Amino acid sequence: MKIGVFSTFMSPIATTDMIVDFGKRAEDVGLDSIWLGEHVVLFDEMEFPYPGSKDGKIPVPPGGGLLDTVTVFGVLVGATKNVRLGTGICLIPQRNPIYTAKEFATLDYLTNGRMDFGIGVGWCKEEVLACGYSWEDRGERCDEFLTLMQSLWTKEVTTFKGKHISVEAVRMDPKPVQKPHIPIIVGGHSKRAFRRAAEFGAGWYGFAITPDMTKDALAGLDEALEKAGRSRDGFEIVITPPYNVTPEMVQEFAALGVDRVVVQLGGQRPDQIDKRFGMLEGLVKAAA
Repeated sequence: MKIGVFSTFMSPIATTDMIVDFGKRAEDVGLDSIWLGEHVVLFDEMEFPYPGSKDGKIPVPPGGGLLDTVTVFGVLVGATKNVRLGTGICLIPQRNPIYTAKEFATLDYLTNGRMDFGIGVGWCKEEVLACGYSWEDRGERCDEFLTLMQSLWTKEVTTFKGKHISVEAVRMDPKPVQKPHIPIIVGGHSKRAFRRAAEFGAGWYGFAITPDMTKDALAGLDEALEKAGRSRDGFEIVITPPYNVTPEMVQEFAALGVDRVVVQLGGQRPDQIDKRFGMLEGLVKAAA
């Protein structure tokens, strides 16, 4: 069982020095990976609540905001040597797929193949609209963008004609170090997300779910994989549990076939991080 940590770094608490120290400590305690969440803008009122908090809102310090994920990865690239870096998740339907393919291919190149590309369609309708895209067709757009990105990552020259984007004879380098390309870890708990994981994924990512919820989700995932002529053999299961995680819970996940447990960091004050890293080190030892 591999143990990672999930965070979304926020101003004004997160500084360059803090992020560098975080990356080094993650490697020192033996964590397998660091996963970062993504939101580019926030809203006081939303049609759908944030699934990771009790009040339905993303907890942000007063006067602060979420740091850009790709930029933070750039800082972590220079601060780490071995730990993997993953998106939990990258909001594909509200991004430009060509820029996104370039950013993550470059990160994979600079890390010598340490990136995991967690993706999903997102839950915040207002954010998708603010980025200039429509809401109802975000799943269709996600699949099209992923198809284009895979081509840009693997082919010398890409020509692509889609409903939402078309390109003619374009070249993109550097290519990802990992072959055939950066692992795509598909997030989401719906039947469509499971089918997307079976079609595009090297793995599946379940967020804020317990072992019992994971068991139910894996049944749906296994059904989708079977229909696609695949199985969980060589297919990675990544889970971020609710905030409170115990060694016993990690063992429950392991018994279900979970490959990686990515623990939520929570508060980002120095004393909170110290306490959380002590717990994470204990989980790493228990999972060894």
